[in-house]
Amino acid sequence: MADIEVVRAHGRSVAEARQIVDGLIGKLAKEFDLKHAWDGDTLKFERSGLSGQMAITAQDVKISAKLGMLLKPMKGRIEKEILGMLDRKLA
Repeated sequence: MADIEVVRAHGRSVAEARQIVDGLIGKLAKEFDLKHAWDGDTLKFERSGLSGQMAITAQDVKISAKLGMLLKPMKGRIEKEILGMLDRKLA
């Protein structure tokens, strides 16, 4: 079961939403040393203490993430950052 689950409507084509998500993960990968790879329209990511995926559909972007023990206390802050980034980029 995921510790963080976020769904945001995007109102764009899957290709456009994918491009936005790709830009976001590129920044996050540099900042947090995330390894990531696309599997169809799902982006899987991981690093020590964190794993998850961003799935893009025709209507929305669904993010689920599993937090390690050290990151669980920061769940609220992490979730807030994810929501803020998605809202800014998908608006």
